[in-house]
Amino acid sequence: MLTVAHQLQRDGVDVVIGVVETHGRAETAALVNGLELVPLRTMTYRDRMAQEMDLDAVLRRAPCVAAVDELAHTNVPGSRHPKRWMDVEELLAAGIDVLTTVNIQHLESLNDIVASITRIRVRETVPDHVIGDADEVELIDLTPNDLLQRMRDGKIYAEHTAGRAMLHYFSPGNLTALRELALRQTAQQVDAQLVDHMKANAIVGPWAAGERIMVCLTLQDGDASLLRYGKRLADHLHAPWIVLHVETNRDLSDAARATMASQMHLAQSLGAELVTIPGQDVALDAVAYARTQNVTQIVAAHPVGRGWSARVRQWLGRSTTERLIQFAQGFPVHVVPRSPGENAPTEQLLNIAPFTARPYVVGTLIVLGALVVALLLRQSFEVSNVSLAFLTAILGVAVAYGLWPSLWASLMAMLCFNFFFLPPFYTLTIAAPDNVVALFFFLVTALIATACRQLSRMMIEANCTAARKVDFSLS
Repeated sequence: MLTVAHQLQRDGVDVVIGVVETHGRAETAALVNGLELVPLRTMTYRDRMAQEMDLDAVLRRAPCVAAVDELAHTNVPGSRHPKRWMDVEELLAAGIDVLTTVNIQHLESLNDIVASITRIRVRETVPDHVIGDADEVELIDLTPNDLLQRMRDGKIYAEHTAGRAMLHYFSPGNLTALRELALRQTAQQVDAQLVDHMKANAIVGPWAAGERIMVCLTLQDGDASLLRYGKRLADHLHAPWIVLHVETNRDLSDAARATMASQMHLAQSLGAELVTIPGQDVALDAVAYARTQNVTQIVAAHPVGRGWSARVRQWLGRSTTERLIQFAQGFPVHVVPRSPGENAPTEQLLNIAPFTARPYVVGTLIVLGALVVALLLRQSFEVSNVSLAFLTAILGVAVAYGLWPSLWASLMAMLCFNFFFLPPFYTLTIAAPDNVVALFFFLVTALIATACRQLSRMMIEANCTAARKVDFSLS
């Protein structure tokens, strides 16, 4: 802090020292020389004299920058503010920039963690928002061995105090753990600044400068194992994680809402950041949010369900998870299967892709085109050959759009073939039972073509897993 103050002074910036605690260290006292020091205010507390930063004097002096040491310090009772960080906030409100120092163990959100590591509860803490509002955070990193050597040399504590401190609070294990906490906290601060920069400049993510995990809780095929997997992944990568719920306009039953509330409560207990956003298309909205938050990895649930509806969704390739993978270009997607023994989700909780009429309209136009071709071919070919035009149309719709549009095209083709080409003509009555065979194979063609389409997609996905960074992981 004092070194930066000297540098600013050399650059022509008006800098003063509001308060500095040298603790008798010669190195620190030497760095005070050459800087203007605002006189401290002497106060009496319990018949003892104490010195505190004279906040009013610093405000009257109105420098550009004030150096204020030990941000977590507790002021003597009778001061305007009980904590020094409150003095700093008043200086900032007056337009004075502040250089300050704080140890990682004084951060409020880490108080319990520090206590569990050191077995000592730190009483002086600083709210996280004070650090979060800083324009710049600089980590002063030192290896535990170097720090312990400084203590042995008497550069931190007096010799009789240093020995006791190294045996208890400042043991090598404690210092290593505190150092890791400091590194993580600084990384989170830098990550937040990166996200703000991307938003301010409309930069499309992800920028994988640091890992950030997002669990799509809206994918209701998942269960508690989805959240537990997200927690383990975040812990493994030492990364923050978000649990996202996209609130659509679908009406959910009371049971569905209770399930969602239970999952959100579990996510909160696991330490996730809970986010709920409004939306219409779950997959698109989830990917869009992931890009704005610079998410680097997405965790989704393997699509499951009950009965024929689940099989239909798998055939269609239109489950929310599969659509998420389709849209999540640039994101690794972890697809987590349901853990054994968990209850299957209710149909009311399933998020199915929104219906779109375009494939059915296009399928109808293709069949009508095939009808025109068939009418032209009827003048020169037999009816059995004419039916190939409809089979080709059904095959094209199945390859392009999947099962349901191809079944619709089959129905349209059956009606057209029956009405225009099977006696009695221009009715929907079938006189010869043999002609039913042609109608049956229209349906079979649609089913086989759709199955081949789905198998082809699965093979392509398997071959391109590394390129698309899709990770099918077991929980």
